[in-house]
This record gives sequence, C-alpha cells and structure tokens, in this order.
Amino acid sequence: MNKLILHCTPFWAYQVGGKESLPFCIADRSLQVVKMTAWTFWDPVRIILLVLSSFFWLISLLISSLWWFAVVPLRHEPVFGLVFSVAFQEIFRILLYLLLFKARSFMSKLTENDPIFGDKPHILAYVLGFGFGISSGLFGLVNVLADSLGPGTLGIKGGDFGVSRHFFIFSALFSLAIVLCHTAWGVIAFSACEEKKYLRLVTVWAMHYALSGISLLNQSQLYALTLITTYLILTSSIAMAFFIAGGSVNSLKACFALRNGDSSTNVFVR
Repeated sequence: MNKLILHCTPFWAYQVGGKESLPFCIADRSLQVVKMTAWTFWDPVRIILLVLSSFFWLISLLISSLWWFAVVPLRHEPVFGLVFSVAFQEIFRILLYLLLFKARSFMSKLTENDPIFGDKPHILAYVLGFGFGISSGLFGLVNVLADSLGPGTLGIKGGDFGVSRHFFIFSALFSLAIVLCHTAWGVIAFSACEEKKYLRLVTVWAMHYALSGISLLNQSQLYALTLITTYLILTSSIAMAFFIAGGSVNSLKACFALRNGDSSTNVFVR
C-alpha cells in the first residue's frame, strides 16, 4: 500500500540563540502545509475535478434557490432554507461520487502516473471536498461583503439596528471553517460510500446540520458562541478525516518526538 511521507520537525528542534522557538516551528509547519497543498493540486486532472465539484455545489445552490422561490409562505423562514440547502448539498456530494465511480475506469487511464482512483482515493476525496468548500466559503463571504459596499454601512458599530464591529472578522473566520469542514466531510463521505460504512455519512449530515444551525445564533449577535462551536465541529471533522485517510496516533506523536538523535521524523499516511 502506497503511503504519503510528510517530513516533520519537532518544535523543540527550532532554536534561536540556544532557546526553543515556537514561532519558527509554526512558520515551518505552515510552509509544509502550503507545499502539500500545492503538490496535491499540481495536476491538471485534479484541477478539473476541483472545478467539477465546485460546479456540483453550484447546482445544489441553484436547486435550493428554486425550491425556496417556489415555496412562497416559508420564504422568510431561515430554517426552511437551511434544512433544504444542506440536504441538497449532501445529495449532490453523493451524486458526484456516483458519477466518478461510473467513470473510474476511464479516469484511471488519464491518471496512470498518479492513480488517485486506485490506491489514493482519499486524495480524490480531498480535492472534491475542497471544491465544495471553496464555492461554499466564497458565496457565504461574498454575500456579507456585498452588503458592505458603498460610501458607508450604517450601524456597523452597534445600536438598535446595527451589528457588532467584529461582524466581518467573524464572517471571515466562519467562511474559513466552512471551507475546511467541507474538505474533511468530502474525505469522510467518500470513504463511507466506498467502504459502505453509511454511519459515517450520517455523521457528515449531522455535523453539516449542526454547523449550519449554530450559524442562526448570529441573528442574536452570539458570535463568540457560534465560532467556538463551529471550530469544535471543525476539529472533530478534521480528526475523523485524518484517521479515515490512514493517519494514526503514532504518526501524530512522530511529529513531536526526536528519534535516534535526529531532529526530523517522517509521518506516514496511506
């Protein structure tokens, strides 16, 4: 079984003037993440799949909008739009998997040197989930930024009809969480369909509904509670996706342990 090797350096190996330097560690780890992301998408087929998944999310948005427009009495109920929007997104995530499953033999011929349809299915799920996340995050944040256009936005510092001055920061952080959650949910959902472990699929639906439902608290300006809950869901989603993709507790420990006097270790992920 092929494995992906991540080169990690324990944080205490970063020393400046004989002292451990956590900022240097964070900077190096961030650079490694950027390199991994660039490596993942440095392939035309993956870019096509990324665009395809974004297109599927847009179709789910279109159908949700048509459904919202058709049901006139419930147009002004946020819960109504939320329930069906999440349902359509997850349905199209499954439809995307079924489409690629049918085209697997053809796509494998296009990716002979990089068999993401063979022994690296989690990379395929990662790319498709990231496509969902990009579209969702962009549309969520663009709607907020569109309301801020103009010479001035009334009430942004509070008041009877205003919102918190931190509203845009919270919106950006929430959009970031949405992108990462969709990426993790893509890995979980595709593994559920591939291995026929449908409880994982139920978990994805539950986390998606929980994340979307908690956002309704923004109407009451409970932004801190919303963000804390959102990032707890994000952490759970990433952890679940990590272990499903082949990660382990030992691989995590290897990131923070020196072995045989070496200042670097390798983390293996299937």
